[in-house]
Amino acid sequence: MGGYHCLFHLLFIYSLLHVHGIHSLNQTCNTTDLEALLAFSNGLGMSSRLVGWGSSDAACCSWTGVSCDLGRVVGLELSNRSLHGGISHAITLLDGLVTLNLSRNSFRGQPPEGLGRLARLRKLDLTVNMLSGAFLASEGGYLAIEVVNVSFNKFTGSYPVFPGAMNLTVLDISSNAFSGGFNITALCVEPVKALRFSRNGFNGEILAGFGRCRVLAELSIDGSGLTGNLPSDLYTLSELRRPSLRENQLSGGLISEYLGNFSQLMHIDLSYNLFTGVIPDVFGGLRRLEFLNLATNSFSGTLPASLSSCPMLRVINLRNNSLSGEIAVHFNLLPRLNVLDAGSNMLSGAIPPSLVWCTKLKTLNFGRNKLEGEIPESFKNLQSLLHLSLVHSGFTNLSSALRVLQHLPKLTSLVLTKNLRGVETLPMDGISGFKSMQVLVLAHCALSSMIPPWLQNLESLRVLDLSWNKLNGTIPLWLGNLNNLFYLDLSNNSFSGELPESFIQIKSLLSSNYSSEHASIEGFPLFKKNSADKGLQYNHVSSFPPSLILSNNLLVKPVLPGLGHLVNLHVLNLSWNNFSGGIPDELSNMSSLEALNLSHNDLSGSIPASLTKLTFLSKFDVSYNLAGDIPTGGQFSTFANADFVGNSALCILRNASCTEEAPFVETGNEQHRGMDTTMPAMTYITGEVGFAFGLLIVWNVLFFIRPWRVAYFLTIDRFFDMIYVMTVVKVNMLRRKWEYKVHP
Repeated sequence: MGGYHCLFHLLFIYSLLHVHGIHSLNQTCNTTDLEALLAFSNGLGMSSRLVGWGSSDAACCSWTGVSCDLGRVVGLELSNRSLHGGISHAITLLDGLVTLNLSRNSFRGQPPEGLGRLARLRKLDLTVNMLSGAFLASEGGYLAIEVVNVSFNKFTGSYPVFPGAMNLTVLDISSNAFSGGFNITALCVEPVKALRFSRNGFNGEILAGFGRCRVLAELSIDGSGLTGNLPSDLYTLSELRRPSLRENQLSGGLISEYLGNFSQLMHIDLSYNLFTGVIPDVFGGLRRLEFLNLATNSFSGTLPASLSSCPMLRVINLRNNSLSGEIAVHFNLLPRLNVLDAGSNMLSGAIPPSLVWCTKLKTLNFGRNKLEGEIPESFKNLQSLLHLSLVHSGFTNLSSALRVLQHLPKLTSLVLTKNLRGVETLPMDGISGFKSMQVLVLAHCALSSMIPPWLQNLESLRVLDLSWNKLNGTIPLWLGNLNNLFYLDLSNNSFSGELPESFIQIKSLLSSNYSSEHASIEGFPLFKKNSADKGLQYNHVSSFPPSLILSNNLLVKPVLPGLGHLVNLHVLNLSWNNFSGGIPDELSNMSSLEALNLSHNDLSGSIPASLTKLTFLSKFDVSYNLAGDIPTGGQFSTFANADFVGNSALCILRNASCTEEAPFVETGNEQHRGMDTTMPAMTYITGEVGFAFGLLIVWNVLFFIRPWRVAYFLTIDRFFDMIYVMTVVKVNMLRRKWEYKVHP
């Protein structure tokens, strides 16, 4: 009986709540709130129709984004509604407002100062708008506020502080233009848990004052111009979980005796700063640590062995420091590890055998170290591995490496640049894996032999770089049938024969609308080397411009006119080959072309005038090839004379015909590096120096040797006497002839 009694009470309470909810949706607004909402709507201009409020409807509690309590508006949620205009001052009349969310719109101007006087306002979200000016937070304002998010706007001046907000837990002002010094004391009210100040224009040091932030769990001040050392009281925050201070100019070392106190630490990012010294080996107490990023600093010493005691670690990024010695971490104790990036250090020894126990590892970068040996057979166990980079690390035995790595079904990118510097050849058979491969880079490895046929099975391949090797033979026809290939670099080899006709049908280059089905390779450092040995880093595949780079080979025959169909191609480099014939007029159809290099070939004829249609062309070189006029107009007015030198009868002067006499034309058709175009100038200089030197010798002889001087001047006198006599006789003869003609 008691059970039925309780059930009756529950049904009665539910009925009351249901009736109250229906009544709340249909209740009439408080008159002041209704007028305030209509005034706010009027300030939205044409975008007011996007919220659908009507002035004839008094039941504003049923309006889009409006919530009420007993007839008073307590919530305004208008996120991501494409609203624009200013935030009307009328909104400050909603004195019962608890939540105001206008994020992800296009509001401009300065928010009304009166927002701080809304006594019940607990959550303010203005993120991702175009608000500007100062954010005003008076001393007596925002008394009830708990969460403030004004990130991704254009606010300027000093960052806001809320001295009276004793309930503030989250303050996010990141991605604005706030400036000035950074004083944590004014922000550390008792309950604050998250301070996000990244990507602003602060300056100076982080001053001490973290002692009041006793429950601070997240501190983010990335990319904000901070300098100096970390204040010591930062290490006293026992609840700190996520400190992120990347991309500043912070310096000094990490204080080892305090770092171990962060028992709750989960995520630490101090990358891209100026930190020095040894990384303290005190990670044994950080059992909850998941993310460690100390990349691009000046840390030295060895890899901390105590990292083995952090079983939750997913990411270790220590790239671009000065770490040395062998790797002493026991990776078999890190079963969750996804990313290990220790590239660009001075680590030595072999790859730790225990690494193969990290079966969830997706990214491994040991490039630019001093490691040695071969890739172990046990690497077959890394079945989750997506990206592997061993650039310039001293590894050997390419055939063995490829036969091991082909068993990794998910391997997407493999970069082995500047390894295998001994006598190595690309294996021609025995390779059947790499079905997921998108990026394969084997540049600067001194490889010999031909392009192996098993590469044609890599149907997902998007980037292939075999440059700066000793490969030979012809370029296989099937290479142009790889539908996803958009970046091909075979430069600086010894390939011969013709350019395959299949290259004019590479699907990824035929249309700018072509998109691969495969995902981009984000955050993985790829390095591209040019002939000057300057590094160019691409962080993901989409950074590579669609390119065909075949320079410095032995290719022959005319340039394929069909290359003009490759409208998505950005870079075409056929220089330093033996191509002949003219430049095809069809190349003018390559609407996306930015760089065209045809220099140092055997091309003939003129530059097609239609190439002026290539409006994106910024680099053009046909030196040491052609004859004829240089087209005028378009991008050709921006190219230097050096792009045209060494061409027989090719005009150097703009707007001049080749039939007109030019004051100076540089010519030459030699196809070797280092053509000396300064020979005429050097000849003139040498002649002048020789003449001056000879004159000086003659002057010294006549000055110091008297007999020679007497003989010299006597010879000069006789010479002039002879000239005088001959002149007089000649004049007299002419005079007599003249007189005879006049008086015969």
